[in-house]
Amino acid sequence: MPVYEVNYLAVLVAAIASMALGALWYSPRLFGKMWMSLMGFTEAHMAEAKKKGMGKSYAIMFVGSLLMAYVLSHWIDATSSSTVGAGFQAGFWAWLGFIAPVTLGSVLWEGKSWKLWVLNNGYQLVLLLIMGALLSVWA
Repeated sequence: MPVYEVNYLAVLVAAIASMALGALWYSPRLFGKMWMSLMGFTEAHMAEAKKKGMGKSYAIMFVGSLLMAYVLSHWIDATSSSTVGAGFQAGFWAWLGFIAPVTLGSVLWEGKSWKLWVLNNGYQLVLLLIMGALLSVWA
């Protein structure tokens, strides 16, 4: 079995970038209001969620982002990707092969709208493109 080299600092930075992108993407300045509407959430619902504390949810999401960056790092090393373009390709194919098909269930079985699917998957695509570029050039 091959041994892959992981740049743990790059993985950490990619996970931090994930959280920063999520904060921006789902903020009222970009798509936050649209996301709330598509989810059927009200300002009161969001205020209640903030009261309960969201620290645990953010911590779990950060661990998930670390895991995603770590696994993508292995894939990038296995394919010898070392340019921004190669990183974009790795991110795109990861999104197309693993994220997009799996998340279709939210539309097909959970009754979520296609608009919500596009909004959430747009975030995942941009995230994987950024992670792929970072991890490729920083390998």
